[in-house]
Amino acid sequence: MSFTDLPLEARPREKLMALGPGSLADAELLALLLRTGLPGKNVLQLAQDLLDGFGGINGLLHAGLDDLRRIKGLGGSAKRSNLAAVLELARRAMAQGLKERELFESPDAVKHYVQLQLAARPHEVFAALFLDAHHRLIALEELFRGTLTQTSVYPREVVTRALHHRAAALILAHNHPSGCVEPSRADEALTHTLRAALALIDVRVLDHVIVAPGQALSMAERGLI
Repeated sequence: MSFTDLPLEARPREKLMALGPGSLADAELLALLLRTGLPGKNVLQLAQDLLDGFGGINGLLHAGLDDLRRIKGLGGSAKRSNLAAVLELARRAMAQGLKERELFESPDAVKHYVQLQLAARPHEVFAALFLDAHHRLIALEELFRGTLTQTSVYPREVVTRALHHRAAALILAHNHPSGCVEPSRADEALTHTLRAALALIDVRVLDHVIVAPGQALSMAERGLI
């Protein structure tokens, strides 16, 4: 069932054109991307089911392609590619905004950005956000990948990448696929080791952000850095 099967007043495209995108609910905006529903379920119902399944638009933004593939009605590549494209645009828009302002002044923006990048990964990923002298984002790099429980992180490699980017500071980040964002003793020890190694080349570690689906923790805000 497509938009043409809906009553005129329920068609998101017409509503958007008449009243603007801000007038549409999340399900209506999502329905514009999906375009068609399923037999016995119109596109608005499919969109709402999708939002309910992921816990709202924020959860959907953190979904990976494999997560979308498991949803009935998203088995085809067209719908999944549309959603993946919107997710990538959201990441790029956020990255551009972070490159234009000091990250240390907006820890919530950093946490949301890292969530978009890492939270949905099924395995542990360790990354670094390299910053210039004004604490603006130069680049985010995934440096190491591990199992569900641990990652081997080599301080020499982090130092090498910091020198490559001519970074003045950086923010460490990794995900906890288990869903718990509380830092372990190993996380704290690693942070202190990297701080000491980077201090030798006069690069400051401003924070270490840990993310999971729907959650994020700043070790700096906890007073652990």
